[in-house]
Amino acid sequence: MVADPRAAGGAGRLRPLNRPRPLQVEANEGSKPIAVYLLGQRLAVEELLESWRIDDEWWRPKHIARAYWRVLLEDGRTLDVYRDLVSGRWAQQTYG
Repeated sequence: MVADPRAAGGAGRLRPLNRPRPLQVEANEGSKPIAVYLLGQRLAVEELLESWRIDDEWWRPKHIARAYWRVLLEDGRTLDVYRDLVSGRWAQQTYG
């Protein structure tokens, strides 16, 4: 957690870092992303640059299981997206 630079100072003025944002994703039969929707615009995935998986806190009732992809979009942007393997929801991982 880090202090929100836009907020007035004082105790309790913290915001989480790297909060994921819900994202609408089209995936193929293998659950790999083929398109994302940003601001209502469909952008095709040109290339899957990298993939990885995170399984954490498996001993807790709400464990973490995510499949991540770094994707190159048709407009040249790269995004890190993931599918939550517990809920099935997609999100964009943001940084900063």
